[in-house]
Amino acid sequence: MSTGNRKERRAKESKTSANGKGSGFQPTNEIDEDGVEMILKHPDFSKPTGKTLFDLAEERQRELDKMNGRTRVVKVPVASTPASPDDVPPIGPLGDSILYSISMAVLHLTLDVLVYSQYREDILWNEILWRAFTAWPIFILAVYLTHVDFSYRFPILRDAAFFGGSVVAGCYLIYSGNKHGYFYVMKSAPPVGTLWIWSVVEMSLPFAVTSVAAVLAYIWWNGFDFF
Repeated sequence: MSTGNRKERRAKESKTSANGKGSGFQPTNEIDEDGVEMILKHPDFSKPTGKTLFDLAEERQRELDKMNGRTRVVKVPVASTPASPDDVPPIGPLGDSILYSISMAVLHLTLDVLVYSQYREDILWNEILWRAFTAWPIFILAVYLTHVDFSYRFPILRDAAFFGGSVVAGCYLIYSGNKHGYFYVMKSAPPVGTLWIWSVVEMSLPFAVTSVAAVLAYIWWNGFDFF
């Protein structure tokens, strides 16, 4: 709506009010440019440039404390930082032993099934499940002893122990599969293979890679078949 129309409407309203034929306020459903600008105007979210009421109250409180000889300790808020994964408390060696041992028992069962399938034998599920179940307590004890705080105090010795166990278990598993009969392999391969894989997982990356390379070198040097 143009400015001229707005002025004419206001003059008409003033004339009507002066003649006593109506009041100065007339209801209308129209809106002028000022009203549109007021509706579309964004609120001011900028910070105050001067002192706020809180600042003035704080200054007044300090003056009163100074007059009365009191000292007030002001607490500075500390920004909270998100907790990192390292701050989360561990489940402890007992929890580790339970989780690891369950995985190792399942791995033992899987290797048992693979050995049966390799020699084309009928899978005896009762015997396989029983062997995995009887090996489970041994896995729990082994993981628990290697996950207590004392074992982590000497990380190099810990890696060296797992490195030796990994190389011995891997080489023995390869040697047994190439030299012994199928019945012997069916009995020894699942637990030895499980201990081999577990030892590799427990080591730090340089030791783990070196142990696998040592087993591969043993296979190549003796001309053994891996499968």
